[in-house]
Amino acid sequence: MFRKLIIILSVFFLLTPNVYAGSSGELVLKKNQPAEVKDCFEKINRATFAFNQALDGIIFKPVASAYKVLPSPVKTGVSNSLNNLSNVVTIPNNILQGEFKKAGVNSGRFIINTTIGVLGFIDVAQHLGFPEYEKEDYGQSLATMGVGPGCYIVLPVLGPSTLRDTSASIVNFVGGDAWYNVTVNNDTRYFSDFDYYASKLTSGVDFRAKNFDAIENLEKNSIDFYASVKSLYLQDRQQKILNTNKIVETQNDSDWEEIETQ
Repeated sequence: MFRKLIIILSVFFLLTPNVYAGSSGELVLKKNQPAEVKDCFEKINRATFAFNQALDGIIFKPVASAYKVLPSPVKTGVSNSLNNLSNVVTIPNNILQGEFKKAGVNSGRFIINTTIGVLGFIDVAQHLGFPEYEKEDYGQSLATMGVGPGCYIVLPVLGPSTLRDTSASIVNFVGGDAWYNVTVNNDTRYFSDFDYYASKLTSGVDFRAKNFDAIENLEKNSIDFYASVKSLYLQDRQQKILNTNKIVETQNDSDWEEIETQ
């Protein structure tokens, strides 16, 4: 039981950066300031942030560093497979947000890539003309329904969030995530809870490796790293809700300084 708890906590920590990542998993830089979100628990948040950073430096950063040396085709295949799997949450949220065309396209991508693409390892759908849309989640769906973000919070291990997004994430564990349902909720001879947690751990490592230098640059060029991460998270969440995310392939010091000065 204790071992499983450690795995779960590790999963959530590794998933933390994904709350400010684009569909490819690379960091997204935005110049539009989101609506003000109150940092109601700043002292506690800063202490929790420091704890999470220490944990990252001791455990997850070294793992991501080792992952970076894998051959590019392997890393691309892993990313494709993980992106494909994320559709099981994106599709129902497309429907909740009234984006039926996107739900149809994403359903087609999932079926094609899961079968012909060997469990998503190869993005066959892209070559067939199926566009790749941004990932959606239940927090975004609540926002489109008019639910405000509430206070900004930093969760132990899980990282930056808001009261709305944290509450919405519970839906994943009560039927809103098909992958969770067939692995953890309905452990079978084909899938087990290990498969779910392994996929989430891999997703976190993949993201951390992709953005290794970008995160280092952000920390190096930030007067207040906590404030920079908060700004980046809130900006990205706002852009995801508005469906206006664009992936930035490369970053330079001036990009990070623009985030810092907003």
